[in-house]
Amino acid sequence: MQFFPGPGMQAQPLKIGNLASAADVGVETIRYYQRRRLLGQPARPARGQRVYPPSYVERLRFIKRAQALGFSLDEIAALLSLDSGTGHARAHALAARRLAEIEEKIADLAAMRDALADLIQRCEHTRGRVTCPIIATLVTGRMPPDKPGSAAPHRTRRSRVRTK
Repeated sequence: MQFFPGPGMQAQPLKIGNLASAADVGVETIRYYQRRRLLGQPARPARGQRVYPPSYVERLRFIKRAQALGFSLDEIAALLSLDSGTGHARAHALAARRLAEIEEKIADLAAMRDALADLIQRCEHTRGRVTCPIIATLVTGRMPPDKPGSAAPHRTRRSRVRTK
């Protein structure tokens, strides 16, 4: 994938500090991305610092935008390797897999929210010298029933307590 300077971007090569500043990342981030082979490392001149092409600013921004969408650095490397005109199927597959992972996390978070809301509600309605439902659930891993004989809640595949 080739990146070109956008409007208002400098056409001059950049030292690493200027590149970091222009892309709003740290110098160590650039070095880390170089070790991960997400960015090339220009040759060091005989005297002086390495200089980076202005197109690296957009490449760094691409990496940061992809990270904000939850892509791993390995997935980002795969996206960077795709030709912008012919990589639709592979990019689609990576994005679809990422979306499925996000939806799974949302479902897990919703189950956690529901379990905590139920525990809070139970705690608010517990009076006297009775074991706190929140503490009891954390100790035993099972939610106490509302009343004697009521069904016990079921667990998810990650052993989180869910209420029915």
